[in-house]
Amino acid sequence: MFNPYMLCLFIAVFIAAVSQILLKKGASKKYPVWWREYINPWVIGGYGLLFGSMLLDIVAYTGVEYKNGPVMESLGNILVPLLSFLLLKEKMTPRKILGTIVIVCGMIVFYM
Repeated sequence: MFNPYMLCLFIAVFIAAVSQILLKKGASKKYPVWWREYINPWVIGGYGLLFGSMLLDIVAYTGVEYKNGPVMESLGNILVPLLSFLLLKEKMTPRKILGTIVIVCGMIVFYM
């Protein structure tokens, strides 16, 4: 049965993963003055998305059982390396791949 709150939670996790990519992109640049490391479009956008993700989490938890929340939130640990690979051209090491497989297996076991 379709639960719109689960979809909301998934969107919140995806937005949080994108915000982590933006923050990493902002952190990888060099700036002439120290305060520009904290006040730049990448960092402001990343924290803005993180705040929006938090608001969506609050809405989602009104209609999702609490036991499902952490399992859905662990999707972020899968999405961040995947987005890093696709957008930042980071290498997927065997260790990252193994960790991702373990997380997916844990989610499958939880929902069995």
